[in-house]
Amino acid sequence: MTVTGNGAAGAPILDPAALRRHRERFEEDGFTVVRGLFGADETERLCDEFSALRAAGPVPGHFEPRAAGPGADPLHIWPRVMHPHEINDLARDVLLDARLRTVLEVLLGEEVLAAQSMFYFKPPGARGQALHQDNFYLRVEPGTCVAAWLACEVIDRENGGLEVVPGTHRMDLFCPEEADAGVSFAREYVPPPPGLAPVPVDMEPGDVLFFNGSLVHGSQPNRAVDRFRRSFIGHYVGRSAERIGGFYRTLTMNGARVELPESEGAGPCGTEFAPQGPH
Repeated sequence: MTVTGNGAAGAPILDPAALRRHRERFEEDGFTVVRGLFGADETERLCDEFSALRAAGPVPGHFEPRAAGPGADPLHIWPRVMHPHEINDLARDVLLDARLRTVLEVLLGEEVLAAQSMFYFKPPGARGQALHQDNFYLRVEPGTCVAAWLACEVIDRENGGLEVVPGTHRMDLFCPEEADAGVSFAREYVPPPPGLAPVPVDMEPGDVLFFNGSLVHGSQPNRAVDRFRRSFIGHYVGRSAERIGGFYRTLTMNGARVELPESEGAGPCGTEFAPQGPH
């Protein structure tokens, strides 16, 4: 299924019938991929912007790389950027983009609020993130969150693309086990329920994967020799949400701050293992 963006910032080109089919798939499987929602020029600009941000040095609370050296963990040198929309205008524009808003309102059936943004570099040799559920961290009540996962380059199994477990969006939050620190930077691991298995999602630059906050998903390490796996992620909630974790600061899609009471047990998306020295 394809809904095509216009390849540049501005009014999106979205077909209502295709949007309805995306909603049907989202409700059936817990996810859907909107192909080409952003243009290659836009994803290239986004990668350039985050390369420049990294070159400018640490931004406490958002991006704090550690020194490179023999045996250093690639994710310590190229850590994910948390809440970049709070420090970068382009990231804010992408998080609040009208094309995302249009799809999200169809999927959720109501006005949406933006709750978080992230940018992953995932360089060669980087660990993945074990299977998990996003709403385990956001703790949206009632309901759940929805992720919009924008591929900024070719993403496949070799460079650690996402895997999803269709159908798990209908299930409650699971109590995670501890992940294997050799292949996952995050501590939490949710084994696929009996009879269900992860399905890889290969993506091209500009594709956006939308998925339910209860959907079990994750990624393997980046085993490519010379390819990153850069992606921009936004988390969103319906306007009817009443509570969310204190780490998340909700905005309308016009950028106005919306205060929601804090739910319990929330935290950043993926609790990282403590640094163990060279990895």
